[in-house]
Amino acid sequence: MTEDRTPPSLRVEALTVGYGDHPVQRDVSFDVKAGSIFAIMGGSGCGKSTLLKALIGLLRPSKGMVCFGTENYWAAAEARRAEIGRRFGVLFQGGALWSAMTAAENVALPLQMFTKLDTKSIDALVQMKLSLVGLDKGRSSMPSDLSGGMRKRVGLARALSLEPEILFLDEPSAGLDPISSKGVDDLIVELRDGLGVTVLMVSHELPSLLSIADDGIFLDADSHHPIAHGSARQLLDHCDHPTVHAFMRREDLAATDRDYASEKALP
Repeated sequence: MTEDRTPPSLRVEALTVGYGDHPVQRDVSFDVKAGSIFAIMGGSGCGKSTLLKALIGLLRPSKGMVCFGTENYWAAAEARRAEIGRRFGVLFQGGALWSAMTAAENVALPLQMFTKLDTKSIDALVQMKLSLVGLDKGRSSMPSDLSGGMRKRVGLARALSLEPEILFLDEPSAGLDPISSKGVDDLIVELRDGLGVTVLMVSHELPSLLSIADDGIFLDADSHHPIAHGSARQLLDHCDHPTVHAFMRREDLAATDRDYASEKALP
């Protein structure tokens, strides 16, 4: 079998993140393979969202490196960091849509800010991005008129507006009913497969993690350090660390898998 020598989309080396003198996670290292879906897992308060902030440029780490391709993001000048940042898209938890803008206006905003495209070209791209996430007819809707799942889809369309190489998703299926959650999971896989985009997702939703994550890392709130590495399914089947075991076994997984399979059969 030929070894895969494709360089990772994202490499994190010995990263420590926190606030002031209080580290939230220490010595975090992992690679995200190009074209994969990588999950940052762990219980509440373990630092998943804090780590994500360091990856997307919202929180400077106290040590370590975040490399996109061959470039160390935090070692670059501010202008270069802005350029690198346009290579990825971000879906914040809840969608983080501007409430006074329509779905189409939300998706158009990055194109208006960071490109020199004319209005007609932007409008065509917005329609294409909304179509990608299954919202062909929702462009004039206000966020308050959309369901939680539809708001997530608009947020994804906006995250895709600048043709990103990597998507960062913060709890993409949190707060959704099982059918809507599965719809978002399926959409993430379709975008990965259809666009070739790499996905890094923060999540504690077991059905999603077990269904779509190719690889991942598990953060521990007590030790402030990663304690396991692998896909959710690998951790479920093979990791005997008590914290990971409790997280993965916190539900009747047989029932969860059975319900998820039945939902998948729904039209």
